[in-house]
Amino acid sequence: MNFRTRHLIHVWAGSLLLISQVGSRQDRAVGQVQSAGQVQSEGKRAARGGPGPFAPGETLTYDLTWRVFPAGTVTATLTRSGEGPQDPYEVRATARSRGFVSLLYSVQDEFRSVFNPETVCSERISKRISEGRRHKQTEIVFDHARRLAILDERDLDKPGSLVKHVENDIPPCAEDVVTAFYYVRRQPLRVGDQVQLPINDGSKTSDVRVEVQAREKIETPFGTRDAFRAEPTVFGSLLKRKGRMLIWFSDDEQRLPLRIRAMISVGAITANLKSVKTTPTGGSPTR
Repeated sequence: MNFRTRHLIHVWAGSLLLISQVGSRQDRAVGQVQSAGQVQSEGKRAARGGPGPFAPGETLTYDLTWRVFPAGTVTATLTRSGEGPQDPYEVRATARSRGFVSLLYSVQDEFRSVFNPETVCSERISKRISEGRRHKQTEIVFDHARRLAILDERDLDKPGSLVKHVENDIPPCAEDVVTAFYYVRRQPLRVGDQVQLPINDGSKTSDVRVEVQAREKIETPFGTRDAFRAEPTVFGSLLKRKGRMLIWFSDDEQRLPLRIRAMISVGAITANLKSVKTTPTGGSPTR
């Protein structure tokens, strides 16, 4: 069973880091926002820094299920990488398999993503992957001055093996698989809208489109919530396999990614938001 965490992260990522409160707009020479069939001119996209839908100190925790089986837990914590107000944001995301799924395919992965809090442009992402017999360390640096995504990957099971080094072109601003969700959270979602954004995961940059399809009521641990159902076009582009992904964002100031579901050949994988914790200082949230 191909139950690798990169698929769980991409399932979760579509709505993981998306608590958004839309504020003033800033120009970004990347992507477009389409509203009711109209394309926003000059590639403008809302990407506000400062107080908003997410801030350092936020932790989101998700329960994962595969079909009817408990599959694991995904946790994402947002901090600031330094002391100053202009220092980058850093997200630490972990994925752990559990229960029946761990017997089939053990997963213990860690992602660290650093991005500009004003533009949400990714600066770098590191991945430590432990999935079954697969153990790798991957670093991707986004060199925006040279417009390159620079990947270095090591096979941890073969300490003496050569480091895989790849460089790929990127636009002036690109997202990684984590920051993409923070960016979407800052958008003024409306039924019929389409959000377009470039995502790079170490190879060729994929242009992903997020379609806002409907407004629905869903049951959550926080009660019945109004939510926007959105579908990112990650399968066939970012993920080289067939499937569909749906994300439900809360229809409020937070734009919480309440639920993420991927329908793939082995069945549906669902991530349900279990808890939201914040600390006012932006330090590590209490558990």
